[in-house]
Amino acid sequence: MNILQLETPSLILDKGKLEKNINTMNRHLQAFDVKLRPHGKTAKNIEAIRMSMANHSAGITVSTLKEAEYYFSNGITDIIYAVGIAPVKLNKVIGLIKKGADLAVILDSLEQVDLVSRKASENDVEIPACIEIDADNHRSGVQPDDPLLLDIARALNQGEGTSLRGVLTHAGASYQSKTIDQLKEFADVERTAAVTCADILDQNGYPCQVVSIGSTPTVLVAENFTGITEVRAGVYMFMDLVMSGLGVCTVEDIAVSVLTSVIGHQKEKGWIITDAGWMALSRDRGTGSQAVDYGYGLACDVSGIPQVNLIVATTNQEHGIIHTRDNSDSCMNKFPVGTMLRILPNHACATAAMHDRYHVVDGSVEIVDMWHRVNGW
Repeated sequence: MNILQLETPSLILDKGKLEKNINTMNRHLQAFDVKLRPHGKTAKNIEAIRMSMANHSAGITVSTLKEAEYYFSNGITDIIYAVGIAPVKLNKVIGLIKKGADLAVILDSLEQVDLVSRKASENDVEIPACIEIDADNHRSGVQPDDPLLLDIARALNQGEGTSLRGVLTHAGASYQSKTIDQLKEFADVERTAAVTCADILDQNGYPCQVVSIGSTPTVLVAENFTGITEVRAGVYMFMDLVMSGLGVCTVEDIAVSVLTSVIGHQKEKGWIITDAGWMALSRDRGTGSQAVDYGYGLACDVSGIPQVNLIVATTNQEHGIIHTRDNSDSCMNKFPVGTMLRILPNHACATAAMHDRYHVVDGSVEIVDMWHRVNGW
């Protein structure tokens, strides 16, 4: 079977590109004494995660407990749930720990410590926690110079059912970088924040087993991991147009795409109408602030060759409107009704989340496998 026989829209994954991207990350990290803890939130699939874990032993990261349950059911026990813990999620956390998962949560407040401690002691389990550090004023976390850091560590070690596992940070502001040098600066800020906090804790009798940093762009450009025990990244497996815009991959490296059919034209407007709207592509506009804006995605022919001047400019729920950057009608005859195209995503995580499976190819239009995804929370 080949992708021309699929109903559209469908999610396509090029296994060869996936393997190449994983190898690129592995080669980069070989020079450093640091482990990779792949993030399962992008692939949400055990086959891709097993490929990414082949040369590493740091476990995985997840962003939902649905992912944690799924990966645990497939034999992965070492898991960090890297979203600030909420009390309604503790029953699932405890359930996984009782089944044998080494599942750590993250938190950044004394209120969370109290909630975790009370729930854990009620259920006679221990829940390890990493303190989330705010390295760049991007999101949540404790500032490195905030006395709250030591207060949380003390509460974790003194509370029933809790323990300090370490510190964790994510330089999310790095995604706004305009140059590789700016990315490198963010990578250094990220490392410095985590190591500073780990040193403060160690000097006060709270040693950190885990000093965790990372995202795809900062990990791939970082030149110093001194003091770091592990790095986390997920998008690197698939890559996307945002990563291309940041300069850490090329458009040709992007492993995932959405297959769509041309269903009509508006010739006077230069529009090609497809059946992949935001329900298939997501509403992510991550390239909108970058030097090259791809709208809602870059169009490729059915074999995956990018049509560099052809973007998804507008989306409705089930319709995608593709046109050239100059809004000409020069592509109308090239892509008649029934033509299949593949759309490269702005944000691989968001686009893949709109689908329940990957139709796996390996450098051609022939389907070599089908891999299912786990969605939901």
